[in-house]
Amino acid sequence: MNVATPEHVTEKPSPAFGYRLLRQDGSARRGEIVTPRGVIRTPAFMPVGTVATVKALYPEQVRDAGADILLGNTYHLMLRPGAERVAKLGGLHKFMRWEKPILTDSGGFQVMSLGKIRKITEEGVAFQSHIDGSRHMLSPERSIEIQCLLGSDIQMQFDECIELPAERKEVERAMELSLRWAERSKGAFEMQLASGGAGPGQALFAIVQGGTDVELRRRSAEALVAMDFPGYAVGGLAVGEGHEAMIATLGETLPHLPLNKPRYLMGVGTPLDLIESVRLGVDMFDCVMPTRNGRHGYAFTWNGPVNMRNAKHAEDPSPLDEASSCPAAREYSRAYIHHLIKSGEYLGAMILSWVNTVFYQDLMAAMRSAIDDGRFDAWAAETKARITVAPPAQEP
Repeated sequence: MNVATPEHVTEKPSPAFGYRLLRQDGSARRGEIVTPRGVIRTPAFMPVGTVATVKALYPEQVRDAGADILLGNTYHLMLRPGAERVAKLGGLHKFMRWEKPILTDSGGFQVMSLGKIRKITEEGVAFQSHIDGSRHMLSPERSIEIQCLLGSDIQMQFDECIELPAERKEVERAMELSLRWAERSKGAFEMQLASGGAGPGQALFAIVQGGTDVELRRRSAEALVAMDFPGYAVGGLAVGEGHEAMIATLGETLPHLPLNKPRYLMGVGTPLDLIESVRLGVDMFDCVMPTRNGRHGYAFTWNGPVNMRNAKHAEDPSPLDEASSCPAAREYSRAYIHHLIKSGEYLGAMILSWVNTVFYQDLMAAMRSAIDDGRFDAWAAETKARITVAPPAQEP
């Protein structure tokens, strides 16, 4: 069994994209994704920087929290400020002062969920902007063009993601359309490589769809593996099916994906979701939960989530979480944070977004160490007993 690279070691950038599996503990995987902009330690959680910013945080805070990669969004950035403008200004990394890798999602989910009026055809999706009502067309080719203009290190195929529950016929239709769009996305990315619009260190990931139907998931995975992408995502989960159904579907899907390539579970999730998904063999995650909950007054701590709006914190001089590596969690009192949140002060959202971002990165680091030590199951049981009380409610 290979010896894992220590957490503090960073390798010299490589001109090519690659994945190294360093250690397995059951199905849980410890590895590295190598890009020209740096190594991504896996399992990895990507903070969401939808519109070229992780909300309420400086890029330096995200970096110092331990994030090796963050996520940007094709849909939002194409509408504002525009992919061509970002390219003219030197690309997304320079634009937002983030030197490490960036993954961009394809925009498909946002087109489905945010477009005021949309029409899905074989060509793509025609929609109206949720910002100003302007009309746009997003196709596999245009999605890849935008992602190349942004200069993201990992790009996602254009796909159709539907809400669950849904009729099997509708799930199958969307899955098969996404497969055809995967082929077109791959062709468009290869053309970008040939023309210099993308570099050899950039990669395009496929997205497995199929709802909670095991047979549809298998068909999707096998077809995409046959197309030979550098990495594979599992999409279309955490969209209404519930935790147990999500984990069950994931457990049936991952065995159909290659062991020697990264596996990315999109849009997930709670600390429990992350622990259970890593146990099954997932390498990468993204979710707005750390910062969104922070803006709404909720904190993730090593003793479970805390609602800082509750009156019981008003006269509590104790720190939020002494076990956190985040200075704000150790140094500001619960009473002060409660006051900031109740007063609607920006600093309250900033502190809790920072605390939560650090918590998620510390959680991933702890999982990597547990895999290295060959005790992931024991660590998971101990940690879940500490932190998985009822999750805070999500607000818009």
